[in-house]
Amino acid sequence: MTSRVAPEARLLGYAGLLPQIAAVVMLAGASPVVGRLGAMLAFGYGALILSFLGGIWWGFAVKREGGQTPLLVVAVLPSLVALALGIAATVRGDMGRSLVGLGLAILLTLMVERRLVASGEAPNGWMALRVPLSVGLGVLTIVAGVLAW
Repeated sequence: MTSRVAPEARLLGYAGLLPQIAAVVMLAGASPVVGRLGAMLAFGYGALILSFLGGIWWGFAVKREGGQTPLLVVAVLPSLVALALGIAATVRGDMGRSLVGLGLAILLTLMVERRLVASGEAPNGWMALRVPLSVGLGVLTIVAGVLAW
């Protein structure tokens, strides 16, 4: 694939950090009720984006001529990780730890993204888009987790 990531995708990608920024602000200086809402927002949005990334990988996998299975397996892991962390947060009543785990999982997605670029499946400029977005969302999610702890 030789297409470049469009400027619109870059702009919309960065705009996608706004919900997590809002969640961190809610956690940082608000009342306990608003802070809990911020933690829920941070977890829900982080889990949604992590699952979305898995969906992108699924799309790359089904385009392959052969050898789809390993990437298909990897593609379902983000949703399963998000689900497990959500269950853990609910059972333990500790959103902070699950947010930190979710943030780390988001950061780890860059390993898969890098392999997709190396295999030629992701477009040119993919890592220039994915690195700041994944690092931004991952770090914001970890910060939310620390604030919620």
